[in-house]
Amino acid sequence: MKVFNFNAGPAMLPSAVMERAQKEFCDFNGTGCGILEHSHRGSAFQAVLDSCNQNIRDVFGVSADYDIVYIQGGASMQFAMIPMNLMQGAADFVDTGTWSSKAMKEAKAFGEVRVAASSKETKYDHIPDFAEWKLTDDASYVHITSNNTIYGTQYRSFPKTKAPLIADMSSDIMSRRVNVSDFGMIYAGAQKNLGPSGLALVIIRKDLVARTPENIPTMLKYTTYTENNSLYNTPPTFGIYMIKLVTDWMKEVGGLETIEKWNNEKAAVLYKAIDDSNGYFRTPVKKDSRSFMNVVFRLPTEELEAKFLKMVTENGMIGLKGHRSVGGLRASIYNAMPLEGVEKLVDLMETFRKNN
Repeated sequence: MKVFNFNAGPAMLPSAVMERAQKEFCDFNGTGCGILEHSHRGSAFQAVLDSCNQNIRDVFGVSADYDIVYIQGGASMQFAMIPMNLMQGAADFVDTGTWSSKAMKEAKAFGEVRVAASSKETKYDHIPDFAEWKLTDDASYVHITSNNTIYGTQYRSFPKTKAPLIADMSSDIMSRRVNVSDFGMIYAGAQKNLGPSGLALVIIRKDLVARTPENIPTMLKYTTYTENNSLYNTPPTFGIYMIKLVTDWMKEVGGLETIEKWNNEKAAVLYKAIDDSNGYFRTPVKKDSRSFMNVVFRLPTEELEAKFLKMVTENGMIGLKGHRSVGGLRASIYNAMPLEGVEKLVDLMETFRKNN
């Protein structure tokens, strides 16, 4: 039976990418061994790294003003690396959920954390309106989380800020077109839209890299990565290879214009099913803040939710249980999820509603 994987991360990857990786796993480009076995100093991996960097620039629109690096530890390590490298006294944060809260917690070890806006009081059901933000003139940077996997909210647009805007885009990077030049830094754990877990993609403006102090550990300095093209030590070679394959696929299907169109269509189908159910399925998220990546919803009772999860699992759908901190249901419909998977889910939702 074909399985549709709605997990929030590690998440579904494009089937064409998985098949290509399988084909090349034991013999990469006729070299007689897999990319996992190649030296990170050798020509085979260097070609992969160079191609991956160029793909990201091409697909995401990253100019020469930015460095692209790959850092182990995922987005969670960036919560500490960012203030360690870039915080000069204080920084502004917008609190929209668990991950922004964790970023704030780490930053408190390195300077003053100022909450410019928050949706905590309403259980993170929306993105605070930009007009409500209280940004400070001397902030080192402004930190946001562009998409909130647990609470199902997402920025539909981004503000212009005086201080460099830094965005954790772990769960919606390269899901739509954005103007990278509006940001000082964008970072993302790879395990949603880019590849396997274990590393973070960091896109950082070169003038910000120059802030890096000398008196921090070598492996926690951005300059260590930017000055050595992510090759100061052995990088996560297989993870980078997989990002290269995923971005190859993105280019082949038409880039972010196509990807964004697909994602908008999938989200529209699923939210319509929720909105048309007369309250049987309901989402706590305000309409203008709904995530197009992580659709969270509830049923009338937890017993019905458990019954629904059992039914969809039996019908080849996994990963639909909501985060343990909030419960309910969550459909993560990242780039690799085909429309077919969402349509099948919607059909099952309607069948379940009629029978229960």
